[in-house]
Amino acid sequence: MAIADVKEFAHLSEADVEALGREFDQIRADFEEKRGDEDAAYIRRLITIQRRLNVAGRAMLFGSHRRELWWAGALTLSVAKILENMEIGHNVMHGQFDWMNDPEVHSATWEWDNVCPADQWKHSHNYLHHTYTNVIGKDKDVGYEILRVRSDQPWHPYYLTQPVVNTLLMLAFEYGVSLHDLDIDGLVKLQVEDPEEFKRKLEGVARKQARQIGKDYVLFPALAGKNFVPTATANFTANIIRNIWSYAIIFCGHFPDGAEVFTEEELENETQGEWYLRQLLGSANFTGNRLMHIMSGSLGYQIEHHLYPDLPCNRYPEIQERVLALCEKYDLPYTTGSFPRQFWQATRSIWRLSLPAKKMREAQERRQSKGLPRNWGAVNSTGSDSPATPQTPPAPASTPGHPGPNQA
Repeated sequence: MAIADVKEFAHLSEADVEALGREFDQIRADFEEKRGDEDAAYIRRLITIQRRLNVAGRAMLFGSHRRELWWAGALTLSVAKILENMEIGHNVMHGQFDWMNDPEVHSATWEWDNVCPADQWKHSHNYLHHTYTNVIGKDKDVGYEILRVRSDQPWHPYYLTQPVVNTLLMLAFEYGVSLHDLDIDGLVKLQVEDPEEFKRKLEGVARKQARQIGKDYVLFPALAGKNFVPTATANFTANIIRNIWSYAIIFCGHFPDGAEVFTEEELENETQGEWYLRQLLGSANFTGNRLMHIMSGSLGYQIEHHLYPDLPCNRYPEIQERVLALCEKYDLPYTTGSFPRQFWQATRSIWRLSLPAKKMREAQERRQSKGLPRNWGAVNSTGSDSPATPQTPPAPASTPGHPGPNQA
């Protein structure tokens, strides 16, 4: 990465970057050594709480013909689904608790309550997203291949629909994520790179969706007998709440002001230290109390999560202290803000990037004429002469889905 062309890092020498990489490595080593009974107890306790909430929500819906039980069941089930997807499933499938050697709580065996197959998510998210964070064309989480998230992305009239498409993505978020690992771009262009692999993955998505739909809209409503319809609608409501919440949390992590987006041409010969810097610049945190962080899958610590995706999530508050100290020592940016602020900035950028570049420039000029800062959308932070993306990026090889340094 052309450090000298990134204004936030221009003051760093090659020796600084190398030293910084060693200090980030040391944080990893220190917290790997700390892993133990406290972390195991945390995830097991959370799994127990989530399962009890799930059973309680399902039990309430046996009386879902009563409005108060319908709402109580739907909301309790929403919390159970959010906990399972965010703080439990997301983090377990990152391999954060693989060191426990518990076959039940392991990235290789966990299958979450979501229409996206776990094995496909681990490839598109754990490997592609966490290795090529915010790299257009590599990271499928950037715009989810349907949104324009960078001002220098070619504009097309389709992007005028972006506010509507974004809303639909929010409501059906789990279904959008389930298509992540498919070659959708190739399908649209009738140029699927590997038809057999595409077919295999599509069948996997279909099986998982059928299982989830059958569970939420056939099996459990049928068990409720005469309350089939209200139980099904409560399940639907719980899924929508979970989708909206998951979408909001995830978009706060990479789309607010200060979270940079990169191109493949900007990342050639990236060192371990530069990889850490890209995670720092491409991610954004939000503030909140402990309950807020648990409900958000600890992604309020998105920066720490991207620096160390396979360290236990309950350690992120401690890790944050070390990361902040390094940012102060090396004069590095650390993007954070309240949850409403970060979500508004992400949404605003998506709306404004639906407009042609000319319209955006005119709007920015009007904003600047009023003495307001120019801070719309994701902007290019590096020069036009920057080199290209590594084929073997220095992401932690222990991350599930990462093919390792000799297999990429």
